[in-house]
Amino acid sequence: MINLITRISVVGIATTTAALVILLSAFNGIESMIEKLYSEYDTDITVRVKKGKSFHENRLDFDEISEVEGVSSYSRVVEDVVILKHEKKWANAKMIGVETSFLQMTNMADHMVAGVSKLNQETTSVALIGASLLERLGAYIPNLENEFITCYAPKRDIRIRPGKSPFYSQVIPLSGSINFNREVNSESFIVPITLGKELLGYDDQITAVYINAKPEIDNEQLKNELKQIVGDDFTVKTNFEKNEIIYMTSKSERFIVAIILVFIFILAAFNLVASLTMLFFEKLGNIKTMKSIGASQTLIFRIFFFEGLLIAGKGVFFGLLFGYAICFVQQQYGLIAMPNSNGEAFPIAVSLMDGVIIFTIVSVLSAIFSYFPVKYLIQKNSQLG
Repeated sequence: MINLITRISVVGIATTTAALVILLSAFNGIESMIEKLYSEYDTDITVRVKKGKSFHENRLDFDEISEVEGVSSYSRVVEDVVILKHEKKWANAKMIGVETSFLQMTNMADHMVAGVSKLNQETTSVALIGASLLERLGAYIPNLENEFITCYAPKRDIRIRPGKSPFYSQVIPLSGSINFNREVNSESFIVPITLGKELLGYDDQITAVYINAKPEIDNEQLKNELKQIVGDDFTVKTNFEKNEIIYMTSKSERFIVAIILVFIFILAAFNLVASLTMLFFEKLGNIKTMKSIGASQTLIFRIFFFEGLLIAGKGVFFGLLFGYAICFVQQQYGLIAMPNSNGEAFPIAVSLMDGVIIFTIVSVLSAIFSYFPVKYLIQKNSQLG
């Protein structure tokens, strides 16, 4: 009976430890995936005017910005909501007019679903469109010829009169469709900045500046340097600040799940308490014999305390081994797929630091659940008096 309870204790601790390893590795993978999906499209730094929607580009010294040591590249940007039409289908979209440097800044070529990553075709301006948005419009990217989309952009500072259209419209050929994340795929319509300005009626106006940092540069440090250059009339945000809710939600979920699993481990640890209690009462005769030949209460305490640590240690060892083995199998073979992902494997990112933290937490809890029950049993049992 005691051996059975001991085995249950080992299995309970091992299972909880393995679950901690697997779930924390899964959350690491999800965080890495989110960071990749959002950080590649969202450039490292974005500069916008505090008051108003657009500003004259001469208000910023782009030569000074480009000379900042940490700046890798930048793109002036015009943005607005537009309406797209293909045959009889309509859809709202976020039009982004950018310079060609934006394509390199976002590694656009690596995210093409169809077509080519370009904004100009000979002397003609062409556009890139989110894959989901393209599907919603019932369009596709042919191999030989361009697909065409009609774009309607709102006219600025006009009075609407009967018979007058409140939109500028232009037929734009598509060069390709892109795939980053759900938000980008469903709403993005990327055009050259010259075409964007033409559609929006901007002359020397822009709405933002996208800036990429060099790989070794900390984004927060670069942000502070740029704030001094652009002045108090502009906001400077890192890609983390722009998607702060997404990143914080992921981290909060990871923390909550870890707390829940720790509570589950505490429940499993009661098997350890039961195992030590039954072992103690089974060995009362032996304990009495040891006392009679001079064994101290401290020695007896250490025997049972270390017995508890050995049971827990065995569970932790097999739990870590089993947990990391499952993570390795998932990384190599992708046996579990993400829901609604067309078979894409669930992301797993193993962290050695997670293993150290799990080992520390489980070891501390195991020591607590070994120390206090044994201490209580020895103090309360009259045979050791």
